[in-house]
Amino acid sequence: MDATALRTLPALHRLLERPEGVALLRQHPRAAVVDALRAELAVLRRQLLPFDPAPFFATAAAGLAAAARPGLRQVINATGVVLHTNLGRAPLPQAAREAVAAEAAGYCNLELDLETGRRGHRHAACAALLTELTGAEAALVVNNGAAAMLLALSALAAGGEAVVSRGELVEIGGGFRIPDVIRQGGARLVEVGATNRTRLADYEAAIGPETRLLLRVHQSNFLQLGFTAMVEPGALATLAKARGLLSVVDLGSGALVDLSAYGLPAEPTMGQAVAQGFDLVVASGDKLLGGPQAGLLLGRAEVVAQLAAHPLMRALRCDKLTLAALEATLRLYRDPTRLLQAVPTLAMLAATPAGIGDRAARLLALLPDGTGEIIEGTSLVGGGSLPGAELPTRLIALQGPAEALARRLRLGRPAVMGRIAQDRLLLDLRTVAEAELPALAEALRAAA
Repeated sequence: MDATALRTLPALHRLLERPEGVALLRQHPRAAVVDALRAELAVLRRQLLPFDPAPFFATAAAGLAAAARPGLRQVINATGVVLHTNLGRAPLPQAAREAVAAEAAGYCNLELDLETGRRGHRHAACAALLTELTGAEAALVVNNGAAAMLLALSALAAGGEAVVSRGELVEIGGGFRIPDVIRQGGARLVEVGATNRTRLADYEAAIGPETRLLLRVHQSNFLQLGFTAMVEPGALATLAKARGLLSVVDLGSGALVDLSAYGLPAEPTMGQAVAQGFDLVVASGDKLLGGPQAGLLLGRAEVVAQLAAHPLMRALRCDKLTLAALEATLRLYRDPTRLLQAVPTLAMLAATPAGIGDRAARLLALLPDGTGEIIEGTSLVGGGSLPGAELPTRLIALQGPAEALARRLRLGRPAVMGRIAQDRLLLDLRTVAEAELPALAEALRAAA
């Protein structure tokens, strides 16, 4: 195509008047269509290509459709990782989803006391449930677990020292480390003990005039095995009280019930930490609790009051949708007999290999013969919770090139995430809800 022919390219306004252009204008904002057509014309000029209506408008339409898709999309989690951080961790209970929809539809009494007509506290409902369920005197909610720890250190230890065992200086997701959070909170870190063994005498020797609190960080995202020793939690809380200091424990995963009742490894609960005498307990809402992303702070009333009055509190507070979802989730814990039916996270963790295998067989029955086979495997808890716990499961091993099939499933509608092992794409239905099976079957047929 020579320079003379370039001048024969249609003008932009002519493209908009063509049937193809009119169709695009019906589906997308005019400014977006203009930009897309202009970009395609620029490609033709740059590459000295002739104008061909069919591929020209098809390319523009594909680009407009891609730009119109939401950034956050539904994903069917067939990885078997229950608390998958990249996929949003805990799926919300039905009651929490309904609560979010109800509050999102209009106004609510977020900071209004309906009885008095005066300003109220946005945390009141969640705080009341947390104190009821754990025995704490008071509670507070912020936007995530790291924010909860930052607020605690800023309000209680700024300008002083926080004493922590070397074996508890953990790194959480995204490269954030406990020492960094302590420094950001304005406190000075005092490390005690050795990486694998810390004794009560180590804490006693580290206490000085600048000490503000003794911090216990539960090792929720890794295991220490072998020649190890840790101070019993209650003993640490007792030492702090005897020396006029505060004791704070970061539980991380935020369990409210004894998970051993469901055949899982025991995990310290928030209620147990309160009973052990800690002044403040810090935990997450979107891990073993099974609720939305939130940071939970509960303990003695005067300590929680200090946090509520700190300037950071306004920057770290939750919005109405998070509080609605958290309140609805906490209400479910009032009836422990129905938790497995009501809280998806707990149901997934407690699912048996036989039950998962039955679901896998039902899925394969919806697919052509030879799609895959059921094999034994393990699931993971994920989200930095119950490290080392491998849950026996049943997997569907799909036939075909694993990488190519995985990519087609990721790009489908809905997107599907599995995991690849030994050059096979594996689907673990522990993390797939019964209601998702038809959509998963359709996605597999389309990808194949």
